[in-house]
Amino acid sequence: MGNIDYFFSRLIRFSILFFILYLIFTNFGTFLIVISVIAVLIFFFIYTKVKKIKEQARTQGFEFHFNGRNFKQGNNQGFKFNYEDFQNGNFKAQPSHNEVQKAKDFFGFTSEPTREEIKKRYKELAKKYHPDINNHGDDLMQELNHHKDVLLNIYK
Repeated sequence: MGNIDYFFSRLIRFSILFFILYLIFTNFGTFLIVISVIAVLIFFFIYTKVKKIKEQARTQGFEFHFNGRNFKQGNNQGFKFNYEDFQNGNFKAQPSHNEVQKAKDFFGFTSEPTREEIKKRYKELAKKYHPDINNHGDDLMQELNHHKDVLLNIYK
């Protein structure tokens, strides 16, 4: 009788263990299947949206390709573009003619100045417009700095 009890107790333990493993793996398997289906649906949704946006861009005639090497090799076709400045993050739009003329008027230049002339005149005006010297606050100094940047950007 001891062998039969031992056999049934082992069989019951094995059945319980098998049942627990079955529940774990079937639920985990179901979980993995659900997660996989969700991931595939999200990928498909994003893929179709990107494809649709690209197709709209193509049909509307807008397609932009930037190749920085073309600018570096001098194929810039009239653009003032410094490739090294662009790579260093110093890419700025050129100021308008009106803004350059205002800066020249502010500095008192009638012709195209050199960098040295701009720097020399800046020092003179900085002494005159510095907030510690005049009573106008820092507005004139900010304007002076802006105009200096405009001129130095144009007359390199």
